[in-house]
Amino acid sequence: MKLAPVLHELHHSEVRLGRQLLLVSERHAVDHEIHHVARDIAEWSRRHLRRMAEVGVDYGLDLDPAPRLESGPAARIREKGSELIGRLRAPELLMLEDLRNVYVDASGVQMDWLLLAQAAQGVRHMRLLELAEECQPETHRQAKWAEAQLKSHATQILVS
Repeated sequence: MKLAPVLHELHHSEVRLGRQLLLVSERHAVDHEIHHVARDIAEWSRRHLRRMAEVGVDYGLDLDPAPRLESGPAARIREKGSELIGRLRAPELLMLEDLRNVYVDASGVQMDWLLLAQAAQGVRHMRLLELAEECQPETHRQAKWAEAQLKSHATQILVS
């Protein structure tokens, strides 16, 4: 059975998604909808990570239930420097790039949850199936939110 490595990789991907959402929230704080919604839906990733750590024990995994998603002071300085450099060129494009990254990450995590649900159903592991069935729709909503933001901002940013 290959579920342990899949759970481990999914944990890693969910951490990356949560970090990406918080990064978008920080970088684009002037857009209140992006700032607040990105923070809210990053909490879904936190919850997924906690639940994944609980179920991971069944597969001999010691997954961190509460990894640090916020960037530390040194990372914030690097991000601010990158942001300032990016703003000198095309600040609006940074928003599109960040939202695209969230969309791509969330789409990948969503598919991983779907695949894990199929496997859990196949081996009749109800705890894993319940976890996947709870987390997959929320991750789908994270991807749909990023997609909607991209659609609503793309024309204005790319045409102006």
